Amino acid sequence: MSPLVPTELSGCAEKLIRGRHATRAFRPEAVPEDTMRAIFSLAGAAPSNSNAQPWRVEVVSGAPRERLAGALQAAHAEQRLSADLPYAETMYAQEHQARRRAFGAQLYGALGIGADDHEARAAYDAESLRFYGAPHAAFLFVTGDGGPRLAADVGAYMQTLLLAMTAYGVASCPQGLLSFYADTVRAELGVSEGKLLVGISFGYADASAPVNHVTTERAALEAVTAFHG
Repeated sequence: MSPLVPTELSGCAEKLIRGRHATRAFRPEAVPEDTMRAIFSLAGAAPSNSNAQPWRVEVVSGAPRERLAGALQAAHAEQRLSADLPYAETMYAQEHQARRRAFGAQLYGALGIGADDHEARAAYDAESLRFYGAPHAAFLFVTGDGGPRLAADVGAYMQTLLLAMTAYGVASCPQGLLSFYADTVRAELGVSEGKLLVGISFGYADASAPVNHVTTERAALEAVTAFHG
């Protein structure tokens, strides 16, 4: 095996990628508009099959954000689910479920919520629809037929966006729960095109919040990657 030879960018990549994590408590101050425009412009460099770029992004701040948060909480309370892309607990394999349980124990432990305190967990989920206090949220829609191949391209855009945010000192949290109320998002934002893949809350992290100090383990390289040849 030849020795690892770092490049000019490898150290930056290590710092950027390993430094990104989900933030679940934000400070109220807004991200400047020029910073947001730089971030989303950079995210547009994401790869996609045949350069189709099948994404549509809706960013909410200020009064529209407040109205949407209220509408999402109302839809949640009334159980008006409207997910564009299917979701079921059964889609996770046993190993996935084990990782999810370990993460849940860390997350709720940091919040002081017990494993059997279902009421407190439900209340926290409902409150998360206010974007964890973040002043901004971005909603990523899959355009075209909205199928899984195009959704994969939007997933590549999402990761590029998250890393661009990290590079500009902006914290973020992709929230699958936000996508469970796609019709509510469409109605509030006047969106008529695409299927909602995910919502991303973003802003500046509240460093004093214990929940922002939760660290997650990653599977070992050998557990998820095979090298042939």
